[in-house]
Amino acid sequence: MKARKVKALLLAAVMVMSTALMGCGGSEGQENGTDNQETAEEDAGKEETAKGDASEGEEEGDVVEVSYWALSTQQDYYEPVVEAFHEENKNIKVNISYYDTDGMKDACKVAASSDTLPNMWFNFGGSLGGFYVDNGLTYNLNDYAEANGWSEHFNENALALCTYDGVISGYPNGYSILGVFYRKDLFEQCGVEVPATFEEFEEVCDTLKANGITPMYAGGLNGWHVMRYVELLIEHYAGADAHDQMNTFDKSYDDENVTKAFEKYKEWVDKGYFPDGFVTMDANDTLMPLSTGECAMTMEGQWQDSNIVKNGLDMDQYGAFAFPSGGSNRLSSFADMTQFNAKNTEEELDACVTFLDYYFSHVLDYTDSYGLPMPTLDSPMPEGQPNVGNLIKLGQENGTFTITDQAFPTEVADVLFNCQDAIANGEMEPAQAGAEIQAAIEAYNNK
Repeated sequence: MKARKVKALLLAAVMVMSTALMGCGGSEGQENGTDNQETAEEDAGKEETAKGDASEGEEEGDVVEVSYWALSTQQDYYEPVVEAFHEENKNIKVNISYYDTDGMKDACKVAASSDTLPNMWFNFGGSLGGFYVDNGLTYNLNDYAEANGWSEHFNENALALCTYDGVISGYPNGYSILGVFYRKDLFEQCGVEVPATFEEFEEVCDTLKANGITPMYAGGLNGWHVMRYVELLIEHYAGADAHDQMNTFDKSYDDENVTKAFEKYKEWVDKGYFPDGFVTMDANDTLMPLSTGECAMTMEGQWQDSNIVKNGLDMDQYGAFAFPSGGSNRLSSFADMTQFNAKNTEEELDACVTFLDYYFSHVLDYTDSYGLPMPTLDSPMPEGQPNVGNLIKLGQENGTFTITDQAFPTEVADVLFNCQDAIANGEMEPAQAGAEIQAAIEAYNNK
């Protein structure tokens, strides 16, 4: 992918990119964008000073001080672990600032444009993290990972999702797999079984619809949930290799198989496979329509099990399977990670990794609600949540691909989302979508 010029960062910093991370679960606790940007500038300045002080301390053989920007939704997890870490590691001090998802994006863009990124920061894989690789802002961890045996410590797929253009660009924090969650009792009631082929999947949908049940829930607001269906249709018609090439911009999206995928999507819309008015429905609660029996299936990640437990629902009624796209039936997946400043000294990098190793080894000592599994090979699986282990196993056996809104930069993903809405509303022909998406890709590459 063509490298972005750092000078473009300043313009990007003032844009509100509301949908870039939605496919990865959405943002929580939205804050005023201006406040986030001002906070980013203030914190960046303070932490750059701290970084300078830390460097002086290294020369004196004192404390190595590092700055970390983490998600505010994880603050309750971090605080007790940081306190314990400081007690046991007197030579390292970690200063954490917290941001919501959109605030993190803004803070990092502002800091990148002013050369005041912290020593480490939260990010997602794909093009979101790749931006910092393209511009030489994040540490190339290839040698470090090999020297420290990361291939024997982290889940292979998680590590791959944190790799961009051959560069391991971050320390894996989380690994998520998406599958088709379904109501077992509704399937049994309608006399259908988990489909093994694409054709059988459509037969299941037809039977459910004939029995008065909407086959699939899709929340079209902001585009990312509908995208989960569209990307699997592209996987089905184009095949795994071509799909990957499209998502790395090595093959054009202006392709007959993309047209076939959008034609099938439109057919599903017209058949009523999705709820009426789904284009404007919220995707942040996909469990509700399943729990009421309104819908029988939805495309969701393994975290759905924890939602089932928290809502006091009967876990025995819920299952998950890989969408039968063909080939090995790959699953959509994504990872989040911590990236390290390319300007870190060796001492600072070691301090950052030492803290993260400690955090992920001890966070479960302080909470029983942490979102499992972790991206490590020996990660425990949550008790009473059978679909978590099932989806992780399917990902290992079937293979995975990077979820589209991590593979795409924001401006390209937005065009995809617009095409989805326009086709569903009869305002665009399916044959036009591939050309529209390809035009956005070329505009991005030509910046």
